[in-house]
Order: sequence, then C-alpha cells, then structure tokens
Amino acid sequence: MTAYAIAVLRPNAAPPHPDVLEYIERVQGTFAPYGGRFLSHGKRSEYVEGEWLGDLVMVEFPGLAHAHEWYASPAYQEILPLRTEHIPGEMIFLEGVPGDYDAGRTAAAMRSAAS
Repeated sequence: MTAYAIAVLRPNAAPPHPDVLEYIERVQGTFAPYGGRFLSHGKRSEYVEGEWLGDLVMVEFPGLAHAHEWYASPAYQEILPLRTEHIPGEMIFLEGVPGDYDAGRTAAAMRSAAS
C-alpha cells in the first residue's frame, strides 16, 4: 500500500546554507532505488484552518517498507546531516488507504466497537 514521507521543515536562514542546497541537489537521486517521488516540495501552502509553522514536503513510496529502506539507506544517511544541522523540523511516515477506502465503513466499525 502506498506510503508517504512527510516533513515539516522550519528554515531559519535566507538564503539557505550551502549544505542545504547540496542536500536539495542530491536528495531526489536517493529515492530511485525505493520507488520514491516528490508530491510536494518548495510549493506555497495555503492554511485554511489553524496555524502551520513550517514548509511541507511530501514524498510518495510504493509502501511503508520502501520508505523505511530509503531513510536507512547509506545514500540518504550520508546527506541527511546537510539538512538536519541547518533546518529544524519533523518527519513522519504515513501509510495510505486503499483505493476503495470508505470513511463511512470506518465510522460504523468504530461505533460497533464502542457499543
């Protein structure tokens, strides 16, 4: 099932540190062996509810195992400090839902479990 690597980054310098630019230049190449691709990167966000404190980056992978393998890969671990030493933030992995997902069925199962 499709999975996503989602990062909320809070850059604190403009222009970015040269290490960050090197990270950006190299990161996409680390996705290929794991089937990853950017869904969102460097795009303007519109906040319609609440307050958001950062830039959102989303990468899609064929599955959760692919995302974990990418993150642990020597190629990514080599460049990771180029970003983390200059940009604070968080990253999560999120498993997607199947194409036939129905939130109504989920609500019914939750109601049933609660009674």
